[in-house]
Amino acid sequence: MRSLTTELADLIRSKPVAQEDLVAAAHFVLDTVACVIGGQTSTPGRMLLEWFQNAGRDPGRHAFLASGLAHILEIDDLHRDSITHPGCVVIPLAWHLAEQQGASGQEFLTAVLYGYEAGTRVGMSVGPSHYKTWHNTSTCGPFGATMAAATLLKLDQEQTVWALGNAGTQSCGLWQFLPDKAMSKHLHTAHAAEAGFTAASLAAHGFTGADHILEGEKGFFRALCPDPEPDVLVGEPDAPWQLRRTSIKPWPCCRHTHPALDAALELHHLINGEKPISVDIQTYQVAIDVCNQPSPDTLYAAKFSLQHCVNTALSDGKVSFESFDASQRDRFAVFSKNTTLSVTPEFNDAFPQRWGAAVTTTLPSGKVIGVMRRDCKGDPESPLSHSEIIEKAQMVMGQGGQKKGSVELIKKILDLPQAPKMPRFPLYTTGEQK
Repeated sequence: MRSLTTELADLIRSKPVAQEDLVAAAHFVLDTVACVIGGQTSTPGRMLLEWFQNAGRDPGRHAFLASGLAHILEIDDLHRDSITHPGCVVIPLAWHLAEQQGASGQEFLTAVLYGYEAGTRVGMSVGPSHYKTWHNTSTCGPFGATMAAATLLKLDQEQTVWALGNAGTQSCGLWQFLPDKAMSKHLHTAHAAEAGFTAASLAAHGFTGADHILEGEKGFFRALCPDPEPDVLVGEPDAPWQLRRTSIKPWPCCRHTHPALDAALELHHLINGEKPISVDIQTYQVAIDVCNQPSPDTLYAAKFSLQHCVNTALSDGKVSFESFDASQRDRFAVFSKNTTLSVTPEFNDAFPQRWGAAVTTTLPSGKVIGVMRRDCKGDPESPLSHSEIIEKAQMVMGQGGQKKGSVELIKKILDLPQAPKMPRFPLYTTGEQK
């Protein structure tokens, strides 16, 4: 009986790649590279860079570093149906391998498309209960990184299935970091990328992996997924590439806050500077499970606080990297206490295919004003424009200290569909660009 990983690899390799798919992939590469650069000046980013100086520098180590950095600022891409951040796991490893292999830009971007497809399809198949304990990007990400690596290493079908088997056996990543206020989330993406390199490069040497890693009696679904949906894994084979169904985040905080945040930004203009006496946020259950933080006491906790994000947007009409520091947390603490959260069937039933929310404010005059979002800015239904993607990249690169040369780097990335050979990965390792 053919295994699910065999069927998945067949599906991915049989999908046609059009020029517009490569152009779209280049946009996601730009977004992820900007996140890598931006994350380097953060506290955990500096720790990762210091650690890297004493670590080996094969493509797996490079991918570990870059993938960890890419997830730090909470502004990397998000695939809604799988609740995964595919870019931070897939793209750094694919770039480093493409550079090592002397691949063309088209070969690299095709591997990115393949990696997104594998990781997100596994993510869609794990079922809703998996996300309550497991961080999907970390558990499903190794499949995406492995598929991208297998493509660039030109593994045959048998080797690819072995590699995917060994990707699955390295799946891990628990949500306990969030209540314990730990840095583990960045380790999740770093490990997922390195696991992909390990799995694919070992398969190239004949190292076998379990064919039935997903559906086997002692496999991934049985161990980690109370309610898996295996039919989703290879369903809709003619659907657009999952990369085309992935969202680019405009704001540096948890994506579960974004629908409400987007609504609050519109409300900012409608309330004309008045200070609401109460704020009500209606959304889906997972958003409240992950982002109910009425009194965030760290920068990272504020990025996972619906209360803080919404009140910041209502008051300031923007959300930036500076919106989560200590002074801002203190500033909005009193407003967050007057903010209520609730789940409504409209948003809960639509999740995860659509991430929606409504924000309603009561003003001192007694006037009640509300705004609803069924989707939010950056989703495929409301995508960032080409110019907005570039503006975001420049902003995030600037956060990482790279303002000079960003225009040239952005052009180089956007030109990848025609590039005969991959350029060097743009990463700072000792304070100077390599």
